Amino acid sequence: MAKTLDVLKQRRSCRAFTNRPVEKEKMAAILEAGTYAPTGMGKQSPIIIVIKDPKVKETLRRMNAEIMGAKIDPFYGAPELVVVLANKERPTYIYDGSLVMGNMMNAAADLGLGSCWIHRAKEEFETEYGKSLLKRLGIEGDYEGIGHLVIGYPAKEPAQPVKRKKTIFMNYNYALSNLACSLIK
Repeated sequence: MAKTLDVLKQRRSCRAFTNRPVEKEKMAAILEAGTYAPTGMGKQSPIIIVIKDPKVKETLRRMNAEIMGAKIDPFYGAPELVVVLANKERPTYIYDGSLVMGNMMNAAADLGLGSCWIHRAKEEFETEYGKSLLKRLGIEGDYEGIGHLVIGYPAKEPAQPVKRKKTIFMNYNYALSNLACSLIK
């Protein structure tokens, strides 16, 4: 588990990418990690879409910036764009999709890649363009955009992690029927 904890401790959002393409094997591993995320009752409601079409990427980039109200590239020039959506019929759909995103971000870090969760997929896929894109892809149902994941090789070293806040662990002593809290430093 030491390697897993190292990845979790060192992963940071990347907001500056090189234009070096990500190898297909690495992308496949990241996507596979997303499919192994826990989901409510194991229903696997999220779907993962890899956007390769430059016109679609540009349209989503422009829409995202517009929704954000900024004139920047919200995808930070990353060579890979992944969208996660989840079926709103599942009561845990937001959590399920979020875990897919988290698994993929951690897998990317483990493979030496940078990634960043970009919001506003919900708003994008509520538009007529977003709905028509899903229809073109053959996706039917009531799906909500959970997030975009931009992936690529970092253009600079990630920042060091900030100091973590103290964690409170609850210890239950059933024999005495009382609750003791202790701070672990």
